[in-house]
Amino acid sequence: MKAISHSNRSFSWQRVLLAAGVAVALLVPAMAQNAQADKTKPAKAEKVKAEKTKAATDAGAGHWGPGDQLPDKYEFGIFGGVSLFESRLQGLGEHFHNGGAFGAKGTENFWKFVGIEESYTFRENNITFLNPNQVGLPNYGFGQRLMGFGVNPLFYFTPRGSKWRPFVTIGIADFDFRPTNGAESAAQSSSFSSFGAYSLKGTSEPAMTYGGGIKYHFNEHWSFEVDGRASFSLNPTFGLASTPALGNVYIPNHQPLFGLVPTAGVNYHWGHKAAWIETPKAEAPKDLGALVGGTLSAGGGTLCQGKSVTVRSIGASDPAGRGLVYKWKVDGQPTGGNSPELSFTPDHTGNYKVELEVEAPNSPGLPVRTAAANTLSLGVQEYRAPTVSSCQAVPAELSYGDSAKLNASTTGSACSTLTFKWTASEGSVADDSSPSATFDSKPVRFDQGGKIQAKTVNINGKVTDDRGASASCDTAVKVNYLPPAIRFGDLIFSKGSARVNNCGKRILLDELAPKAADPDYDIVLVGHYDGDESPKTKLQKANALDKQRTLNAVAVLTGGAGKTGKATCANVDKTRVKADWTGDEQIDEKQPGLCGTSARAASKERRGSAVSTADENRRVEVWLVPKGTKLPAGFKDAKDLSTKDMQRELKKLGCPR
Repeated sequence: MKAISHSNRSFSWQRVLLAAGVAVALLVPAMAQNAQADKTKPAKAEKVKAEKTKAATDAGAGHWGPGDQLPDKYEFGIFGGVSLFESRLQGLGEHFHNGGAFGAKGTENFWKFVGIEESYTFRENNITFLNPNQVGLPNYGFGQRLMGFGVNPLFYFTPRGSKWRPFVTIGIADFDFRPTNGAESAAQSSSFSSFGAYSLKGTSEPAMTYGGGIKYHFNEHWSFEVDGRASFSLNPTFGLASTPALGNVYIPNHQPLFGLVPTAGVNYHWGHKAAWIETPKAEAPKDLGALVGGTLSAGGGTLCQGKSVTVRSIGASDPAGRGLVYKWKVDGQPTGGNSPELSFTPDHTGNYKVELEVEAPNSPGLPVRTAAANTLSLGVQEYRAPTVSSCQAVPAELSYGDSAKLNASTTGSACSTLTFKWTASEGSVADDSSPSATFDSKPVRFDQGGKIQAKTVNINGKVTDDRGASASCDTAVKVNYLPPAIRFGDLIFSKGSARVNNCGKRILLDELAPKAADPDYDIVLVGHYDGDESPKTKLQKANALDKQRTLNAVAVLTGGAGKTGKATCANVDKTRVKADWTGDEQIDEKQPGLCGTSARAASKERRGSAVSTADENRRVEVWLVPKGTKLPAGFKDAKDLSTKDMQRELKKLGCPR
């Protein structure tokens, strides 16, 4: 079996030769015409020079008009050359055979050094794979033609109309890679089934083209051009597989492909050529015509005393195109400058009369031209300063954390714009730019501790207009502060025990006692026992555990140096301690004070005194409550610690170990 042969190998070369023949046929008579023109150049140049000199003498002056040295704004050309591509080594590898190229192009040289070129190029580059798709098979190949459509800006080194025009370019193109009809038919035949190229078809790829060249104008309308264009695009896959599945021929996706096309050709140019323009002789001056005075407008809105007013001229013009001079008057007095707008500030109320006269120069020797606009009458209103009244806060007295409504009444005039602002000595005001706002007492600062406090917050409402005038009013709000109770961790006891362990003592001595130095606080203790505790302990019956736990906590706080004089209990005044015990009733939230947590370090305990969250019902609640405020919900009935029995029992406990 043979690989598909490349049919019509001379197809593109025939067209290249045909294009070259057409170029030569156009070039020879054009060069002959140019040679004949060169012979007559001296005589023509002398004739042109004599005519210019005579015209300059007769007319007095002249100049060269717009255009180029040679007609060069548009061009159309044909070209032919060689099409080259690099071989690809990926996959089975592809070799693009060198072939011919020819085409046509049009160029628009809209700018002095830049042009836009649109081109069509036909290229022949047959393809042969560098390796067989299966062992024992010949290398597959097929005929291929490329049609390229491109747009390139040309960047010239010489101006438009020059004889020599070297350039560089970079642009974009669409490459249409097409197998020949014979190649597509063969690929689908059974004779070539072992290549697996049934899907062979044309594909299009975007491309970038770049390169340079030079154009030589050998006469007024014709030029000869040589250039070289390189290209970059993705390698076409021609519809074939991208991987070697089933032993078919394949071309990997997304591979780059570089090409080169050196060409030569001829271009036909046309455009506007510069001509000599004579300056006409001076004529007698002519009147430039009447001016248009236009109308005056002050726009919409209220005009106010003491506020700038702007009047504009609308429609004033000079049909001859000369510049206008503006002359303004207000109540008959000249004012303002040479401008189509007049701004002035009325100093009293009532009507103002505004007038405008425009003038412009005429032809030399003729009087200045003038015109008047319509007279504009303006009514100016009175300005009144702002006022504010009826500032109030509802309620005028509130508890800390609550809010009060603020209200005020403001007045102004049609000649001003009002803004409002509330300010408070403490706290904050929401929507403080509105006469109706809300005062928030939460930011008000009070002294720390257990003392009941109150503050009077002064609040000011101020209205200001856009001229800077202002008025204000004042009100006040009394804020009452009841300090909150401080909750400490619960003292936790082991089952059946009333002893305050070392962790509990740390809570009482290190955490509670320092803060209890504030005389505005009462110490509140509430004792409990758990429902599963045994009815008897070493101390008393189980139904007395809540009391014993509470009294032991009181003793730690009040026992001082104890019986031995060497103990380390606190020395808090017993009259500041309020105590209660409620059995197994658990009302307040449990907050077990355990050691060995992030809140407090571990402590060494006696045997049987270690506790955990499983013991959280065997507890004594510990509070600091500001005097005169509400006690915790779990505190039912304060026990009198001043009775003889209680004093005897506390004395017996001393400073518990």
